[in-house]
Amino acid sequence: MHFLDQAKIFIRSGAGGPGAVSFRREKYIQYGGPNGGNGGKGGDIIFEAVPGLNTLIDFRYTQHFKAPRGGHGEGGDRTGAGGEDLVIKVPVGTQVISEPDEEGYSEVLADFTEPGQRVVLLRGGDGGRGNASYKTSTNRAPRQHGTGWPGEERWVWLRLKLLADVGLVGLPNAGKSTFINQVTNTKAKVGDYPFTTTKPQLGVVLHKGREFVLADIPGLIEGAAEGAGIGDRFLGHIERCRVLIHLIDATQDDPVRAWDIVQGELEAYGEGLEEKPQLLALNKGDLLGPELMKDIAKDLKKAGAGKAFIISGATGDGIPKLLDAIIDLLGDARKAEAEDSGETEEKPWSPI
Repeated sequence: MHFLDQAKIFIRSGAGGPGAVSFRREKYIQYGGPNGGNGGKGGDIIFEAVPGLNTLIDFRYTQHFKAPRGGHGEGGDRTGAGGEDLVIKVPVGTQVISEPDEEGYSEVLADFTEPGQRVVLLRGGDGGRGNASYKTSTNRAPRQHGTGWPGEERWVWLRLKLLADVGLVGLPNAGKSTFINQVTNTKAKVGDYPFTTTKPQLGVVLHKGREFVLADIPGLIEGAAEGAGIGDRFLGHIERCRVLIHLIDATQDDPVRAWDIVQGELEAYGEGLEEKPQLLALNKGDLLGPELMKDIAKDLKKAGAGKAFIISGATGDGIPKLLDAIIDLLGDARKAEAEDSGETEEKPWSPI
């Protein structure tokens, strides 16, 4: 299945049905009064987050969504049938965003973070009044009726931001795909060249009885926060992560420079990425001797990177210690979130 994290669609709710013009025509009733019913309400446009979806690819082929209009009112004071609501199903993590205004600003109209979440984005128009509702003491036989209120319409953008506990970042060819394959059942493409990964990957890590979701995004390049290599869209997928793992290829010419580039892009992008708890992993330790790896780790620490875990995504060396640290950080992050939200009741810890 192709991955698509952004789409533009047109939505329109249904118009209300027209009211009816009708009069009673019954035996022995010479002058029956008006009995035209009201028109039915138009269908709403509803967005619903459903599990099992992780791409917006369906919206590449279907871009117009229009709810049906309400039914006509009928004689005998019968109200027209309401138009059926149109439910648009989207993956969990999808945001519905308005078209940019003249100054380039957009508004988040809906943010779907939980399965089953539903939002009525556009309401259908009300039905028109039938002639029975126009009857007065001076107008006993009205022939006027309402035509029904129009529905609402607009263009919106859908943007998918993956929901994961841990985000994996680094320069191209840092070994992120090899790492996620090592710790999950994901079968990410691996190659000895940059940009092997071209779309975000998700995997579930099981470690010491604990599970967490790991997201791997394509490698970042300098200027990613401003859109270079569509890096701004990739960075959007880790906005919701609680913890970040910064993976560095120890075999490259300047690991310290690699660390500095990625940190600069996280800070430039904003949205709190630079403030998230972060672990540094020095990868490809199987290709260099332990002494040389320790020297590189010391250089990174002097540059302000902090402690570096020495690992090998290919052999698995050092990864258990890194996963232990991730589990601990996830627990701390969840506790901090509970305190911020005012939760006082203790609950069993779960990173998901």
